[in-house]
Amino acid sequence: MKNIVILISGRGSNMEAVIRAAQAEQWPARIAAVISSRSDAPGLAFAAAHGIGTAVVESKQYATRAEFDAVLQAEIDRHAPDLLVLAGFMRILTPPFVEHYAGRMLNIHPSLLPLFPGLSTHARALAAGVTEHGATVHFVTAELDHGPTVAQATVPVLPGDTVETLSARVLEQEHTLYPRAVRWFIEDRLTQLNGAVHVDHTTHH
Repeated sequence: MKNIVILISGRGSNMEAVIRAAQAEQWPARIAAVISSRSDAPGLAFAAAHGIGTAVVESKQYATRAEFDAVLQAEIDRHAPDLLVLAGFMRILTPPFVEHYAGRMLNIHPSLLPLFPGLSTHARALAAGVTEHGATVHFVTAELDHGPTVAQATVPVLPGDTVETLSARVLEQEHTLYPRAVRWFIEDRLTQLNGAVHVDHTTHH
C-alpha cells in the first residue's frame, strides 16, 4: 500500500480528480494527507469531507523559501509518502527540497512542455498562434517545469478561443490525465532512464 501526499494552494481541482479516481478505482494506495500553503484553500474542505487528513503550512509565515520548505518537508515526511502530488501548488521549491523527493514528486502543468513553462500558459499559447495546446504530467526537478515527462494530453486550439475557453478545455483533460499518471506510479509502471520516462503498458494482475 503506497502513501500519497497531495500539495495544494487553492481549490485543487486536480487533487479532487486524483482523490475521486483513487477511491472509485480502489487503487493500492492511500491518500495520507492533503497539505496546503494557504489556510483559506477551498480544497482543504473537499479533502476533509473525503476522510483525508489535512494540514496547513502557511507560506507567508516564513521569512525565506528555505525555512518554509524545511517546515513543509517535516510535515510531509510525517506521512512517509511514496509519492508527492503537486496540484496547483503555487510555490517555487528549493533545490534541497526537490532533491529530497527526487523520483517521487509529480506535477501537472497546463501546456505541452517544453512549450510555455511558467505562468499564463493559455494566454501565451493563444499569442503564439499554436494549433494545439494541452497539459503535461512530469517528475519535478530543480529547474521549473523541466522534469521528465510522464504523460501529455492534447487539445485543439479553436478559432475564437479565449483564455477561459482554452483553459477550461485543457482542465477537463487534466482531470483524466493526472489520475492516470499517478496510478501508473502507484502500480510501478514508470521507469526513468537517461532523463526520459518509460511507461510499462503490459497488463497488471
